[in-house]
Amino acid sequence: MVTDGSLPSLDETYLDIPAPAKLAVASPSTHPPRILLLYGSLRERSYSRFLTEESARLLGRMGAETRIFDPHGLPLPDSVSSDHPKVTELRTLSQWSEGQVWVSPERHGTITGILKCQIDWLPLESGGIRPTQGRTLAVMQVSGGSQSFNAVNAMRVLGRWMRMVTIPNQSSVPKAFQEFDEQGRMKPSAYYDRVVDVMEEMVKFTLLVRDRSDYLTDRYSERRDAGRKETTQAAALVATAMAAERPSRT
Repeated sequence: MVTDGSLPSLDETYLDIPAPAKLAVASPSTHPPRILLLYGSLRERSYSRFLTEESARLLGRMGAETRIFDPHGLPLPDSVSSDHPKVTELRTLSQWSEGQVWVSPERHGTITGILKCQIDWLPLESGGIRPTQGRTLAVMQVSGGSQSFNAVNAMRVLGRWMRMVTIPNQSSVPKAFQEFDEQGRMKPSAYYDRVVDVMEEMVKFTLLVRDRSDYLTDRYSERRDAGRKETTQAAALVATAMAAERPSRT
């Protein structure tokens, strides 16, 4: 039992006490949830792309607006400047989105370099803009063999690193070559039902989070750092003003 409730290391000036009222939304957004979908394969018959397209159809049926980024032509991170057209397209879509869906094949026990390349082009911050922070995220994977969760687990780590709100549900489709028909449509199965579950949850969490993301991602440490900078700058301005007013020696 804690008997000493003092917090000598805490700066109360920047502490926020969470409360239900602070989560209230005065004017809720009325536009459809904006969902960006990324997939991790360049193959002509890409099961991760098929699953991405099936997910986009479901999201559309649930009232969301979707965009799918085509990774063809996206250069390796740091191999070109960030004003490359494909990089600009990806970053613009990420900024547009309120939630994202990442779908990767499992390759050598993790996600593909194709998907990681897309995520690596999304900076945590650029010019005061954070392309991923506070957005919802759903993760799914396809496998050529038995069911595995290595890729979705890896994407969860990345989602946390990118400061995204990763939803609890996820999907892993084993032996994906058996789960899609010749037209690339997913066949009825328990795996398909799970994909529907994930997309339903994705829309629910996006509606719940999108108008509150600024508050949910507002941090004590960042508020304190900003306050320190303001104090330092103010002190510097005062010192400069005092020096200007001081009479010069003749």
